[in-house]
Amino acid sequence: MSSTQSLHSLAFRVMRLCRPTFHIETPLRFDLSDLIVGEDLLDDPSAAPHIRRLLQSQSTTTDSSTDLTYSNRFLLRDDPSDAMGLSGMLVLPQAFGAIYLGETFCSYISINNSSSFEVRDIIIKAEIQTERQRILLLDTTKTPVETIRAGGRYDFIVEHDVKELGAHTLVCTAQYSDGDAERKYLPQYFKFIVSNPLSVRTKVRVVKETTYLEACLENNTKSNLYMDQVEFEPTLQWGATLLKADDHHSEKGVLTREIFKEPVLIKSGGGIHNYLYQLKSLDESTPTKIEGSNVLGKLQITWRTNLGEPGRLQTQQILGNPIAHKEIELKAVKVPPVIILEKPFTVWLSVTNLSEKNVGPFEVVLSLTDNHAVMVNGVKRMALPQVEAYKSLDFQLNLIAMEHGMQKISGITLFNTNHNKTYDPLPDIEIFVDAY
Repeated sequence: MSSTQSLHSLAFRVMRLCRPTFHIETPLRFDLSDLIVGEDLLDDPSAAPHIRRLLQSQSTTTDSSTDLTYSNRFLLRDDPSDAMGLSGMLVLPQAFGAIYLGETFCSYISINNSSSFEVRDIIIKAEIQTERQRILLLDTTKTPVETIRAGGRYDFIVEHDVKELGAHTLVCTAQYSDGDAERKYLPQYFKFIVSNPLSVRTKVRVVKETTYLEACLENNTKSNLYMDQVEFEPTLQWGATLLKADDHHSEKGVLTREIFKEPVLIKSGGGIHNYLYQLKSLDESTPTKIEGSNVLGKLQITWRTNLGEPGRLQTQQILGNPIAHKEIELKAVKVPPVIILEKPFTVWLSVTNLSEKNVGPFEVVLSLTDNHAVMVNGVKRMALPQVEAYKSLDFQLNLIAMEHGMQKISGITLFNTNHNKTYDPLPDIEIFVDAY
């Protein structure tokens, strides 16, 4: 990862600082009979019948003598935890390792004097270069290192919160005076790649007037990830609620779970966990003035690895379905609970102006369809006056049901007589018509 400078007295050495890993030893499995006899003893015709009877008397299951699998094997040690292969030892990183977005890159940097004379007035700089920017991590221009003796070194630690994907370069430079008082410049480059630890896939669905956001998190690393927080931060016009499955736990552990929140485990190598959020408009009565705005919000994700190393990600703004803001909204306010066949009834309706200007006048029309189960009782066109900006107008529509049973009131449409414009019809209203 580094380029050496043969003509320089100084040289940089970089070691990444990160949590150690567990040392895994594959446990030794064996059959209990291997401690008594060898495998070739059964080949002896005279001893084979006696050995088989001995093994059958020692077996704990009826068919263990013919079991060729490892299901009834034992461990050489007595501790059940030995089956995990954990030896109790920790291993320091043997290579630079994988670096993921959202982690903190921490390095121990040592500048060594390999010459036989002392160097003076060392100015050290360390910076991270990405495709977009250069970030200065250390600069000793104002306070240079006075001397580094022959065979000596100067050590320091740098940290950087990784916020970009792709190629990164740790650039270490030193300006110094060697034994001949000649001023020299030493640059060294250490390159590494930043990968994405999580794949975040989102789906937005609208069911009636409720919006649902599904977020699928997939672990791309070789380590288990324990999710401390997966929180959706909605924009100002939205409110979000995380939907969870019902917990069937005893009431005794409720307080404990509230204090000590158990993290969600996403296993290494492609483990997946899904989150579901319910989004609702905070104030449905106030029309949104951002025409076509469909920004829902973003996800804040924090996690820890097996040994507690933290990570944090923030997604880009999540977009929902394009919002077509209505100029006029027509809705049913009240429908009679009991409707009798061939007897007139009244439906209370409301028209709301969602724009910044006065709109109207209007005509209310029940469009002609093949379904004549519910018809207008009286004049088929009803005139309505102009509606002021952000105001509502309530009115009544007289109808009559011509067929009994479950029926639909459909085709109620609003027509703007000033602009010759027809708005979306009122959604179908289901009613039950009693015979008598």
